[in-house]
Formats: sequence, C-alpha cells, structure tokens
Amino acid sequence: MIFHVLTIFPEFFEGPFAHGVVKRAADSGIVSIRIHNLRDWTHDRHRTVDDRPFGGGEGMVLKPEPVFEAVEAIWPERGEGRKALLLSAQGRRFDQAMANRLAKERELLLLCGRYEGVDERVAAHLADDEISIGNYVLSGGELAAAVVVDSVARLIPGVLGNETSAAFDSFQESGHGEGLLDCPHWTRPAEFRGWKAPEVLLNGNHEEIRKFRREAAREKTAKLRPDLLG
Repeated sequence: MIFHVLTIFPEFFEGPFAHGVVKRAADSGIVSIRIHNLRDWTHDRHRTVDDRPFGGGEGMVLKPEPVFEAVEAIWPERGEGRKALLLSAQGRRFDQAMANRLAKERELLLLCGRYEGVDERVAAHLADDEISIGNYVLSGGELAAAVVVDSVARLIPGVLGNETSAAFDSFQESGHGEGLLDCPHWTRPAEFRGWKAPEVLLNGNHEEIRKFRREAAREKTAKLRPDLLG
C-alpha cells in the first residue's frame, strides 16, 4: 500500500515513521510512505496556504487552491483503490472497523488540516471522507495522520511478524470476537511482589487458556469500556 501525506510540516513525520512496525514495513517495501509539502503548490513568494475566513471570526483557514492542485498532481487520475481522507475534528470517528476497510485500498492520501480548519470545498468536492481520531481538537492533522497510518499499516499482510496478531487486537470482530478489548496479558516472572499470573495460563491446556482469555476480555471490556458490550 502507498500512503501519501499532504502537510505544511513535512519534517514532523521524520519521527513517527522512523521507528517500529511502520518503519520495518517501509524498509521491506510492503508499504510506501510519501510526504508532500502543501507549500509546493503555492504560487506567491510567501508560499501562502491560508487566508481569513469569510464572515469573520478567529483564526485562519487553509485555502482550497493548493490542496486541490496537490491532490490532482499526486493523482492525475483517481481510479479505484485510491481514497483521499481529510483529517479534521468535524469528521466521522475513526475506529478499528474503518481501519480494516482502509487497509483494503491501494493508496490513501491523508490531508492534514491546520489553523481554524480547511475550506469546506475540500471536504465537499475533493476528499472521499472526513475523519477524526476522537472527540477533541488537535493543533493540526499531522498527529491524526500518523495514527491512521500506523493503525492501517499493521493490518496489511506481512507487516506484523505474526499474521494472527492483528486478529486479536482490541476492537476487532475476529479473534476474541464481538469487538471486545484485548484480553489482559502476563509474562515472567510468574510471581511478582506477591501477585501471581493466573494458573490457567501456565498449565498448557490451550482450550482452557482460550476460554479464560475470552472471559477475561469480556470482564476487562465491562470494566473499562462497557459501551462496547452494547
């Protein structure tokens, strides 16, 4: 898969994509991450990407011209398997189900909003979807874009060392099923400061372990995210 990120802060992504699973996936060629500087599609000496909002108000708004020109230059033809996503606080909530759907695309283009927002014509006529990673406001879409790339990339075959790992992630409908949180985990030592790992995990009975983990996942979900039990 190819991830494109359109941003006014390309240097921001030198950190998030330089480590861990995403870096290994990029190094192995399973994914490609291409960072594009929005200012490359401006035509004045100040490389202006924003302007004051019509009707007044605080803050500045990203102009439509450079965003449209950038996307049309990156993708002269959109075609199937290519999705442009606008990251904004007003978007639909990003979740595991959406990550699973996006992982089936060939290319994603993430448009990082900034300032007070982005000209609405970008959302209405250019982006395929407008998404938010939560009910809070960030200074820009860069952090959100990094979250989306990481979440989607790990679902692509070959990215994780163990192909079944993602199936048991929190919120997945596969694995423990029902979109529960992942079950709690323990490792060595079996006893630490008087707290013991559950004996069932040490006895080697895989059927008992499976049942225990499923029930533990339900208990943790009920405690921390009862809304998921619906």
